[in-house]
Amino acid sequence: GHGQRMSQWKDWIGREEHRVDTLTPGLLARFRATLDCADGGDQAPQGVHWCLCLPDSPTADLGTDGHPPKGNFMPPIDLPRRMWASSEVEFLSPIVANSQIERTSRIAFIDEKQGGSGSLVFVAIRHDTRCNGTPAIIETQTIVYRASAVTTAPPPLSSDIVPIPDGWPIQRSMQPTALLLFRYSALTFNSHRIHYDLPYARQAEGYAGLVVHGPLTASLLLDLATRVLGPNRLRNFRFRGIAPAYADVPLRLLARQDGKVLTFAAIDGSGRETMTATGAI
Repeated sequence: GHGQRMSQWKDWIGREEHRVDTLTPGLLARFRATLDCADGGDQAPQGVHWCLCLPDSPTADLGTDGHPPKGNFMPPIDLPRRMWASSEVEFLSPIVANSQIERTSRIAFIDEKQGGSGSLVFVAIRHDTRCNGTPAIIETQTIVYRASAVTTAPPPLSSDIVPIPDGWPIQRSMQPTALLLFRYSALTFNSHRIHYDLPYARQAEGYAGLVVHGPLTASLLLDLATRVLGPNRLRNFRFRGIAPAYADVPLRLLARQDGKVLTFAAIDGSGRETMTATGAI
């Protein structure tokens, strides 16, 4: 039951994982190319840390969905669907090319809730990232595990284009392509099939199309901030996934600034919010 499972997971709270990596000039160049960023010299754009210190399970160990197995660092929660629900990021110092990256990840809490579609289990992980020994990023990432989708035929993707609502003076419209998703999956060594396998995404997980990675949308919002403010200006950034964004559907990246605070949203062509975020300079 609920109590038994929660006490079983108690042992996982506080569990740590330590990873090391190098931000190579090649990875930095590929990250900029993927997001169509301007070249900013040795300082990497904010968001590059999601491409570092990655899980590297052998291919033979991956689940049918393409995810690494649970039970090594992540708790063995018996719910098959996994989503990156939100993150709170503090940017302490920029990450630079050729730097040594160390990341310590610690499971901060595990919480079970009953949602409309059954059990939801939230796992919060605190990541502390250092660049050449200097604290660079503190992030608390929340992952949610859910039951299998009811795989009725997903609704067709809307081709509607509604006007952008008022009050968003900073705007960029784009259409994430399957090519963009593939490149971001490669950058992040992410083999989750919802990002590249359309029959799987639709039939096994009930999505209407290929799903844009949460951190990819977040990276596009960070890039929007860079285009307006210049590089590495945000001191913090918090995002929450609201609904899936899909490949080949218009995505509008929106922001407004009030003093030192920025508010962001990503909305699809039909006006539906896919992500909200805030940041401060």
